[in-house]
Amino acid sequence: MQRTGRLAVDLNADLGEEVTDDDALLAVVSSANVACGFHAGNPAVMRAVCETAVERGVRIGAQVSYWDREGFGRRPMEVAAATLTAQVTEQVAVLGDIAAGCGTEVSYVKPHGALYHRVVDDDDQAAAVLAGSSDLPVLGLSGGRLLTLAAVSGRAVFTEAFPDRGHRVGADGVRRLVPRDEPGAVLSEPEEIAARAAGLADGVDSLCVHGDAPTAVAAARAVRAALEAAGLRVRPFA
Repeated sequence: MQRTGRLAVDLNADLGEEVTDDDALLAVVSSANVACGFHAGNPAVMRAVCETAVERGVRIGAQVSYWDREGFGRRPMEVAAATLTAQVTEQVAVLGDIAAGCGTEVSYVKPHGALYHRVVDDDDQAAAVLAGSSDLPVLGLSGGRLLTLAAVSGRAVFTEAFPDRGHRVGADGVRRLVPRDEPGAVLSEPEEIAARAAGLADGVDSLCVHGDAPTAVAAARAVRAALEAAGLRVRPFA
């Protein structure tokens, strides 16, 4: 289907989590959400991702999370706001130093896993993420508290959708992801994921493909092909 509206959209994926082919994903995406060590990754992996991202013109984002390597950052946790601010500051700083050494910079911040979902509704946790990430642009779900508070404070905000995840719009109009333990929450077939891409691209700045899925690379390639077939250029939002 050829489109006549918007001309471009970003394609992002989670990288540096040590569970997928980072090099293959970096050949497809335009933005990379790099794990900063709290749920996955380490300095050597971060450096490798940043080096390849520079070579391929991919933007780097800090994928910050709760300290939860055992649960891959997906377990709900209660963390005091001051502690979370310090943890986000640490994660952004570590990736920032590594990125600078590779000739690039951190272009945005995006929470991961349980923290991503928490800041859609929790003002205190959202404010802590913002306080720990300086003035970086913020990537997240439209209408959530994180992006709302960021915009109020003058921060640049960018919205995303997930072709490999089920979505649900609440009574407040906010689009949330269907919990992973519910039917239809996680899609794995690249063709099915790609078929949703162009439609979801309407009204958002970026589409995300989860990097930890077994079909992540194939799905990302299929999504990019579908976007380009629909007349959309894939390029960074930040």
